[in-house]
Order: sequence, then structure tokens, then C-alpha cells
Amino acid sequence: MKVVLGRDDLAEAAVQAIGAQAERLDIRPVHKAARGMVSESSVDICELPIVTLLQAVAHDKPVLLLPIVALARPQHQTLVTCGELTVDNIEGRSVGVRSWSQTTGVWMRGFLAEQYGVDLRQVDWVVYEGAHVAEQRDPSWVRRSDGHLQTDFLNRSLDFAILGNELPADDRIRTVIPDAGQVAEAWSREKGFVPVNHVVAVTEKAARGNPEAVRAAYHAMPDAVGFEALRGPVTQVAAYALEQEALPRPVEFDELVERTCEILEGRL
Repeated sequence: MKVVLGRDDLAEAAVQAIGAQAERLDIRPVHKAARGMVSESSVDICELPIVTLLQAVAHDKPVLLLPIVALARPQHQTLVTCGELTVDNIEGRSVGVRSWSQTTGVWMRGFLAEQYGVDLRQVDWVVYEGAHVAEQRDPSWVRRSDGHLQTDFLNRSLDFAILGNELPADDRIRTVIPDAGQVAEAWSREKGFVPVNHVVAVTEKAARGNPEAVRAAYHAMPDAVGFEALRGPVTQVAAYALEQEALPRPVEFDELVERTCEILEGRL
């Protein structure tokens, strides 16, 4: 059973619980394993961006949610600029993001629309990669670049960028939203959760073929939160993704739960 988990504590716990049949693959950054897992079931248990999981379910891929949070964090600080522009200037300006389906970008665009009244279709969105789910297409109002996000941003070809782990060390860069940490904290207090980026998924093949090993891995991993703890963040990011045309159809949280429970015979 092949396992790709970015966090060592999750990976070590899963591999130990599964036993001799487990093989940990060291793929970094971890999101590079997503495409193969979704399209070819090349990995059995894998850390996935939550938007990738939602897209996989929407396109009827054989992927199931295990309710484990691999990565959750504030996101308001990820919108950056090298100039003096503010969030009030974003309509009509260019904003770069690695992929339209990138979970950090979906969260940040959701904040812009919900909290700041930004009409996302009035922004010049520039992306550099496609979705991990091959069938998912970007909206018509998003353009693709064959350049490099960091390079374009630092040479001022882009007015803004949404950068998470890709943020380079450069004194010119500043966060667009003032007091982003405080804004993020207030948002989370109001919503009752911190934005979730990555969860753990399992293929239907692995779940059907060795359900006891999947259950053992789930119970052994830290941050196995249970389905209800994920209802708020997953429902919210699914709504944002649908509004942004990052999903072809609505994906309800209960659909994710039912898919997992049906194949694992109603329990984890």
C-alpha cells in the first residue's frame, strides 16, 4: 500500500499501522502526488489539497476523504504586492496564482469577494498550471501564462500575487490586507474554524481491498478529527470553489461522508 504524506508524524503513524505492506513514497512538494493519485490510483493513501479532493469527487474519481487535517492555516496574508496598491485597487489589475485550483487561491479569492466586495470577474487573473484533475477546466475569464509566477511578480509584470509556500524572501514584498493576522483571526472566530488546505484521501481500490488497513492507518494518525469537525471548512471552501468556477457542480459535505462510509462499510 503506497503512502504519500508530507508530514513525517502522519506518514510514520500510517506506515507503522499498516505494517509490512506499506511503502512510503517521498514526493515533495506533496501536491505533486495528487495528479497520479486522482487519475491513476498510483498512490493508495495520499495527502491532497481539499480543492483537489472536491474536484475529484465532482468528476467521479475513485477517491475518498479520510477526515484528517494535514494542513490548516490562516490565509489572508497570502495576497501580496511589490508596490503601494491596496485591496481597493485590485479590480482591473493583474493577480498571479500558481493554479486556479490551488486551495490557497480559492480561500483568498473567497475572502476578497465576501469581505471586500471584489468582483472576481473584473480582475485580470493569471495562472501558471492546470488543475490536478485533468477534466477540470479554468474559467473563460482566467488566462494562462507560460512564464514563472515568482519571476513575473518580482519583475512587476503582475500587480499582485497569491503566494503561500512560494513566497520569496524579498524586502519589496508586502501583504496587501492590513493587519492580515488579526483579520484572519477575527474571520476564524466568526466562522468557527481555521481554513483547511490539505486533508488525507484514500483510493476506492485500497478501501475496498483492505479496509482494515485503512481504518488502522486512520486511527493511528494524529489530527484524525472526525467528519463533523471538517463540515464547516469543507462546506465553506466548496462554496467558494463553486462560485469561482473551480468546481463543475456543487459538492455537498454529506456526499463526501456517504462515499467514504459506504465503501468502508459505515465506519472508520
